Amino acid sequence: MQSKDALIVVDVQNDFCPGGALGVKNGDEIIPVLNRYIEKFKAARLPVIATRDWHPQKTTHFKEYGGVWPVHCVQQSAGAEFHPELRLPEDVILVSKGMAADEDSYSAFHGRTDSGISLEELLRGLGVERLFIGGLATDYCVKYTAFDGMTQGFTIVVLTDAIRGVNLDPSDSEQALAEMHRAGAATLESIDELPI
Repeated sequence: MQSKDALIVVDVQNDFCPGGALGVKNGDEIIPVLNRYIEKFKAARLPVIATRDWHPQKTTHFKEYGGVWPVHCVQQSAGAEFHPELRLPEDVILVSKGMAADEDSYSAFHGRTDSGISLEELLRGLGVERLFIGGLATDYCVKYTAFDGMTQGFTIVVLTDAIRGVNLDPSDSEQALAEMHRAGAATLESIDELPI
């Protein structure tokens, strides 16, 4: 693995896991898999970035204010916390998104660190060129993060064993993966294929 690689763990928050406000079916199944990826990147001393939805109480992202989603991942709420079984390293880089009252911010590239640095600026500063992406959900935040990453010139690898989709339509995840592939994203089907 090159030193120019980074892992992005997308939105593995309580509200997106089974039992949460916007729970993804079997979303928690990816957590042990993601933990293994995190360990591999940590052992290789490569950056691990965790993104989170971090919505205000009132946002046009929510149904009651004109959006399409139920209330979820409200700042400081239990639902916005990372799933307790997700083992993020102590030096994880946290990127929050969806913080304005009028933004959806599906893509991690709309997010910022606590110090206000954009994800793109952060990655450029670290010299990252290739992103490995896992998390929730395949058909929304994973997909848009992958698209934006490619648009900004990063090589994208989607970890297909470490993603699950919302699937408002049953084929949404399958279509999202096909779209990402057509746009130039590579896929990795198993951690055993990770090029370390």
